[in-house]
Amino acid sequence: MKKTCYTLALGLFITIASCSKGKEVTPATPVKTDPAKPNDTPGFSSSDADLAYTAFNNAFYDTNNKLYFSTTKKDGVAAIWTQAIYWDMAMNVYERTKTPAQLTRIGDIYQGNYNHYDGYNWDNTTVWFIYDDMMWWVIALARANQLTGNTTYLEKAKSGFERVWKGSYDPAGGGMFWDFQHSGKNSCINFPTVIAAMKLYAITKDASYLDKAKSIYSWSKTNLVDASGKVNDNKIGSNPAGGQDYTYNSGTAIGAAMALYKQTNDASYLTDAKLYADYVKNSMCTNQILPAEGDFNEQGVLKAIFAQYIMQLINDGGQSQYLSWIQTNVNTGWGNRDSRNLTYRNYAVSTPTGDIQSYEASTIVTFMQLVPPTK
Repeated sequence: MKKTCYTLALGLFITIASCSKGKEVTPATPVKTDPAKPNDTPGFSSSDADLAYTAFNNAFYDTNNKLYFSTTKKDGVAAIWTQAIYWDMAMNVYERTKTPAQLTRIGDIYQGNYNHYDGYNWDNTTVWFIYDDMMWWVIALARANQLTGNTTYLEKAKSGFERVWKGSYDPAGGGMFWDFQHSGKNSCINFPTVIAAMKLYAITKDASYLDKAKSIYSWSKTNLVDASGKVNDNKIGSNPAGGQDYTYNSGTAIGAAMALYKQTNDASYLTDAKLYADYVKNSMCTNQILPAEGDFNEQGVLKAIFAQYIMQLINDGGQSQYLSWIQTNVNTGWGNRDSRNLTYRNYAVSTPTGDIQSYEASTIVTFMQLVPPTK
């Protein structure tokens, strides 16, 4: 499966950014509850986090093939890179609950995708057609090794990183190319490369990973980030960086800075991470609510990525000033769930009835596994 937005963008990539679409404005509406749940109160509990994950899996998880459908119709497999994001979600649940059944699910999801995607054969250019698709999996595989100790995950992560570095890195100009045609250098490959390299460095202590991470982060900060903390989507040739603001780009910039900060104790990285977070909060939100993102396309999953890394800034960086903002988003999105207990990409409106995508239903669920309950 190929990214919907990427497939549409490939032919026009020289003139437009990957996945760039008009910015959606989130309408300002208060937190509300479903009339079908009259005893519900604003906020969410630990049991609500369980309920949200169960509902997500009931709607989208293929219990036979051990991977995720793209919509509630269950008539197509979700895009390859989003499967890695859902695997991260499963790991979040295990870290929160420590249940043996969830550990089993982590193994199941790996095997289901292994079966579907040619055993994570990084050289299969039918399965893989874009570098960041691979790097999301490298990050998830390295994390799975950290969580379980399974050396197979580590070997797959290392070989995947080597494949991407060989094909994507620009030794002349610096930075990482987004696609196999080297059309441009995007945030969605550069900052994830830093995160993956730092995970592999944390596991292996191989200093070459740290050197690569520092190099790519320095290039990315110089070439993709504005002084305001805006993380631009892409840089094409000698053109200025540009493209739509996306929460996952800001999220991975935060994650890259935090990974370097944790290993080096260089406070400048923490300062960077806060700058990126402040931009999202102050310039991308409407009444504190994160942008909707994803008009029935894979962009609906972007805030699930942002969730991972803003919570690292809050927890590992000790930046609790962001927590109430994030909890407001989670409370709002969960309060607007439907009778199926499914949530939506636009947190400020009710979840639509009928068919919805796993992408857009995934983000509040992810947040709920990571954010401290509010009731």
